[in-house]
Amino acid sequence: MKIASIIGTRPQFIKAAALGPELRREVSEILIHTGQHYDYEMSQAFFDVLKIPEPDYNLEIGSASHGKQTGLMLTAIEEVLMRELPNLVLVYGDTNSTLAGALAASKLQIPIGHIEAGLRSFNRSMPEEINRVLVDHLSDLLFAPTKKSVENLKNEGIERGVHLVGDVMYDLAIHSQSIARTKKISEKLKLKKKDYILVTVHRPANTDNEVNLRNILESLIDCQKNVVFPLHPRTAKAIAKFRLAFPNNSNNIKFIAPINYFEFLKLLIEADKVITDSGGVQKEACIFGVPCITLREETEWNETVQTGWNILVGTKKDAIIKAINTFKHTGNLSVDFGDGKASKRIVQIITKEFKEKSH
Repeated sequence: MKIASIIGTRPQFIKAAALGPELRREVSEILIHTGQHYDYEMSQAFFDVLKIPEPDYNLEIGSASHGKQTGLMLTAIEEVLMRELPNLVLVYGDTNSTLAGALAASKLQIPIGHIEAGLRSFNRSMPEEINRVLVDHLSDLLFAPTKKSVENLKNEGIERGVHLVGDVMYDLAIHSQSIARTKKISEKLKLKKKDYILVTVHRPANTDNEVNLRNILESLIDCQKNVVFPLHPRTAKAIAKFRLAFPNNSNNIKFIAPINYFEFLKLLIEADKVITDSGGVQKEACIFGVPCITLREETEWNETVQTGWNILVGTKKDAIIKAINTFKHTGNLSVDFGDGKASKRIVQIITKEFKEKSH
């Protein structure tokens, strides 16, 4: 049996690192990298540290507008799929790589498996939300990480092929924490445990909007807390474009280059709080019991808010600063992301499904 796995961004590399080893024990995997993330720190560094095999195909699409990028990916992925003729195409998450992979497979009538199916922010102005909805309605096997995601699918009339498996990022986070804790990044940056806030910002709604980005940066300065801020390439370009670096009054902020998965996990585990607009980081913060302040008005991980680990503040300065100073975990229960065996469960379901079809 041959499976084509389509990846293109940091969160997808992490998910593929969790699922890939289990998959390759049972089937032949063709790894297709769209090139959506292409900087060394955001791409090859993750392949190196997570020991992901070199992609069989690197499409090198790079940055472009949503429509152009998705179109270029669709054309290139279709060519690969026509050459390889896999039995199943696996797509991850909610990016343009996800949508392009699902569309290409659907046009060629190749079955689709969606890892992280059923997430919903209920905000159709987010490109990621459109991608999630479309891919779920195209997919044959929908691997849902939580009970809420199964419920979301059911509410849209999708029940066939849905499997509650747990979260593959949870698998990797739990199995990686012992390695992460040995990393020396905290000492290198002269950080004390629970004495700093870890910040990530990368979504276009925040990076491409000068007012939003300015509010975020000014909030971090005004809060007077120690801040560590790994800069996504898009964010670094936006700060330069809008001339928003504040070197004279931002001594509390350490701007650093993107770091590898284990180093990031170390900083997250030891942070007092996390401020982010990333879905994956919200989840990782919740997994390790770190209060999370989300720079959005909604989230696809509503469970993290409902259990009290996460607060949605948008990009208003007063709301961000108030959360920095006062937000604490108020819930008693953590989110149920599974038992750390989601990857094994997914592979079992896939192999069982195709064995039954072959008889």
